This record gives sequence, C-alpha cells and structure tokens, in this order.
Amino acid sequence: MANDKENAKENGDKENGAQEEETQAPAPAPAPAPPSRGMSLVDFILRFVAAVSTMGSAIAVATTSRSLPSFDNFNNFIHFTSRQYQDFPTFTFFVVSNAMATAYLILSLALSIFHIFKTGAKVTRTVLVILDTTIVCVLTAGASAAAAIAYVAHKGISEANWGGICERYNSLCERVSGALVGSFLGILALMLLIFFNAVALSRN
Repeated sequence: MANDKENAKENGDKENGAQEEETQAPAPAPAPAPPSRGMSLVDFILRFVAAVSTMGSAIAVATTSRSLPSFDNFNNFIHFTSRQYQDFPTFTFFVVSNAMATAYLILSLALSIFHIFKTGAKVTRTVLVILDTTIVCVLTAGASAAAAIAYVAHKGISEANWGGICERYNSLCERVSGALVGSFLGILALMLLIFFNAVALSRN
C-alpha cells in the first residue's frame, strides 16, 4: 500500500510538471502582416509621377530644333543650319532611355493596380523590383551622359580650348536642362519604388 501511494504521488508530480511546462511554453510568433493598401497606392502614384516626368523629358528633347544663319564665303550667300537632338548621340540615347522608361512605367501601372486589390502578391512584386532596377540603371546612364554634355555645352572646357555653345543654341540648352530635371525626378521615383516594394516583400 505504501508503494502504491508513493507511485501515485510520483505520477501526480510528473503530470503537474508537464502541465506547468505546457503553460510556460512560448506562444508561436504571429505571422507578419501583409503590406497595407496605402503602400500600394503610394506605389501607383510614384509610377504615375515617374511616367509623366520621363515622358516630358523625352518629348522636350525630341522636339527641340534650333536654326542659325551662317555665311558661305565660297558661294557668297547666307544659309541656315538646324541642330536637333539627332546631331548629338548622347541626346539620342537620352531620348531613347526616357522613352523606354515611360513605356515600361505605363505598362507597370497595371500590376500596381493589381497590388492595390491583392496586397499580399509576392511573385509580381519580385518581378517589379527586378524590372525597376533594370530601368533605373538605363535611365541613370542616359541622364548622366546627357548631363555631362549639357555641362560642357554651358561651361565649355578651357583646358581643351572648347567654348560653350549655349550662347548660340540657347533654346536647345534650356530645354535639355529642363528635361534633365524631369529625368532625374523619374530616377528618384524609381528608387523609392524599389525601396517600397522591397519593404512590402519583407512583410510577406
């Protein structure tokens, strides 16, 4: 009888210990909340702003033309020479890169709208991050190259005895400078888009 009581007491102690361990076990961590719909709305707005900026930059440079009179000493008559963006390979690349960015951003608005209604989408956000990174690299290359040429056109290079040409082609330089502002604004918007989508992916 004494052994039976001792065994029963030991079994009761074990059961109480197991219950205490169960009660003291930590609760499982809650699943991360999906990105909010507000973040998807910000994504849509930034894409729209970037598309308008790059489109304006491409149109501003592509439609620029400047004609100047010049005197032909051999034939003794005055003729006009026209300068457009096609005369500068760097500006041609600038127009093409901004046009590519505009086309991509307009197409990506469809996925941005999709994310507003389905905030937990993961695959499409990953695709957007990859494509956004590619486009921002192309756009940065075009804008940086055009900015370098624009700087030389404004200031010239005294060491190489290169004078600035903006005194002669003032309207061309002004439009290119304004287009550069729009292009760099698009780059900033794309970089913010990459950041927001990376944050949204980390929450999934």
